[in-house]
Amino acid sequence: MRHSLIPAALAGAVLGASLLAAAPAQAETGPRAEALVGWDRVSLDEGQYGLGTYHKSGLSYGGAIGYDYQIAPLVSIGADAELTGSTARYRGGNSTLSAGRDFYFGGRATMAVSPLTHVYAKVGYANGRINANLPVYSASTNGDGVRFGVGVQQTIAPRIYVLAEYRYTSYQDNFSRNQLMTGVGVHF
Repeated sequence: MRHSLIPAALAGAVLGASLLAAAPAQAETGPRAEALVGWDRVSLDEGQYGLGTYHKSGLSYGGAIGYDYQIAPLVSIGADAELTGSTARYRGGNSTLSAGRDFYFGGRATMAVSPLTHVYAKVGYANGRINANLPVYSASTNGDGVRFGVGVQQTIAPRIYVLAEYRYTSYQDNFSRNQLMTGVGVHF
């Protein structure tokens, strides 16, 4: 009995893959939500003051929501809103500088390159927080900036996809970050 199920399962998998391959590529449309995690490299360039450039890496984590609207058979435009945190932290003596929460609001353009694969580019406003814990006081400051990103989404099940994205954010006061993010998302 066990051996008779294997050919049936293989036949079903081949049939499902051939139907997906035969489907035409189409732009995505509608609301979506994503859970994100990735590498976060935070940089502070104080070279103009003779202090050098500081880099620290950590884990970035959070979530995003968005909406896509199809404008052509293979192209959609959309809006994103995202909230993430980071474990990136610089320690020196009794002082600590750490990356705090990060808000992002922006737009993106997405293109279907196959029935299951979409590529996208995004740009928008970001607001990142830096927390300073010094021996005599603690303070937080927020920096406004602009984010640029490119990524790819791969559908793995109806309405469910995984993604990989590179992004660069430049904030005021010589603060920037490079991130490689991965995630899982759902279309509603």
